[in-house]
Amino acid sequence: MSLLLVGVGLALTATFFVGSPFTNPAPAVERAAAEGSQPGVPAIIPGNRGGSARGGGDDRSPEERKARRAAANIPEDKTLRVSVPAMKRVENATFPYAGGFNEEAFKNNAGVHLRGTGFPWQRVANVYMAGHRLGYVGTPSWLAFWDLNKLETGDKVYVTDSTGRRYVYRVFKEFVVDPEDVSVTRPRIGKNILTLQTCTLPDYSRRLIVQAERVEEPVSSVAEEDRS
Repeated sequence: MSLLLVGVGLALTATFFVGSPFTNPAPAVERAAAEGSQPGVPAIIPGNRGGSARGGGDDRSPEERKARRAAANIPEDKTLRVSVPAMKRVENATFPYAGGFNEEAFKNNAGVHLRGTGFPWQRVANVYMAGHRLGYVGTPSWLAFWDLNKLETGDKVYVTDSTGRRYVYRVFKEFVVDPEDVSVTRPRIGKNILTLQTCTLPDYSRRLIVQAERVEEPVSSVAEEDRS
């Protein structure tokens, strides 16, 4: 785990985000909408390029790995769906588990769950997600995280895994960091937290961070339907 955190931290220092050249976001948004083009440089956050998080090779067979995941109740498909009632464009939105250099994943989704960070079903984790402040016109990334600053302490974030289990998080902290601050990727002792990240306004030079803590045990969507 410590090696993983170091690897994620080093990548974060180098490539946390590429800032937008626009100094005033409102005209940039209007101009991009009119021209149908991407305003500014796409956001890039860190992430490994697909290597094993275990460190070294995994000599188990695919069948053994699948059996182990099933025994631990770990979804084989790592895709998450996220809803943030305080944000207009994040409602049952798909967040793939992808590296920070995978701009296609950023472009075609509201955001990305950063490869190498934690999962909602773990006891201790930092489930790290990021999205474009502006994004690409006509794609799910367009303005997806534009209103991340609207979240306040106590607001809820809902995450659903590929098996239908839903996890509830409550916002406890909002702050701004420099691109070199790697501490935001680290888990907190004894807690499962969710981190949302985008660029600051108006010059995109820093990083807006919102963190929420898991406050309820996961609930199956099927179980919820049975009780209704």
